[in-house]
Amino acid sequence: MNFALILFIALVVTGAIWLYDVLFLARGRAAGAKLPLLVDYSKSFFPVILIVFMLRSFLVEPFKIPSGSMLPTLQVGDFILVNKYTYGIRLPVVNKKIMPVGEPQRGDVMVFRYPRDPSLDYIKRVIGLPGDVIEYNARKQLVINGQPTEMRPAGKYEYTAQGLNFVRGDMWAEQLGNHNHIAMTQREMPPVIPHQVDGDFPSRDNCRYSDEGFRCKVPAGNYFMMGDNRDASNDSRYWGFVPDANIVGRAFFIWWNFDDFLHVLSSVGKPERIGLTIP
Repeated sequence: MNFALILFIALVVTGAIWLYDVLFLARGRAAGAKLPLLVDYSKSFFPVILIVFMLRSFLVEPFKIPSGSMLPTLQVGDFILVNKYTYGIRLPVVNKKIMPVGEPQRGDVMVFRYPRDPSLDYIKRVIGLPGDVIEYNARKQLVINGQPTEMRPAGKYEYTAQGLNFVRGDMWAEQLGNHNHIAMTQREMPPVIPHQVDGDFPSRDNCRYSDEGFRCKVPAGNYFMMGDNRDASNDSRYWGFVPDANIVGRAFFIWWNFDDFLHVLSSVGKPERIGLTIP
């Protein structure tokens, strides 16, 4: 569902009705006469819709995390806030950049429109910038422009995946750019599953795959994205690069999770995840 388009249509309709009333209908209405129901509703809702539309389009937009691809950083059910202007001011609905402000940085957690289906919003971490050469080897280690990223053991992580499958992973402290975060891998999984890779995504020739991993050069104007839950993430390894035109914004804050709310009701204290800045 394109909520931005729905908001825009509601804004135009209520605004047009209100304006039509001011220019034409109000002239023939007796002083103190009751407004027609449709005009009354439009006059009441237009300012509210305008404020929501402007905030959501140019400042911040809420999103809900639907999957575990960003574990342990983001959990299923997390409600997050996304900064809409960090990477430039874009026209709502069409998502066309009209004013450059900044560019994605390596390590940012970014929301973008899924290249295969732009009606879907995805969230992953920026691994590769335009021109970067990204490698991911059998040790589950990222190599960026020939430099291996440092991986420090950070314990274990356990969760129940879809189908009630119990998953146990190794957590690693990793730094990308200015971002220190935790990534997770599963020892029994390969770094990439070659037969699941889309064979014809744009700039597919920039990538080389094998059972030992992959190597990709990020084309100009594109970004390479991966989930923090490296072995349970459908990301750039499989469907390719994210063009700048698909960028929605930078995720920066976890403001709600219903499970955490239940925890607050049932115990003393507040879970650390509520009000957490996204690393």
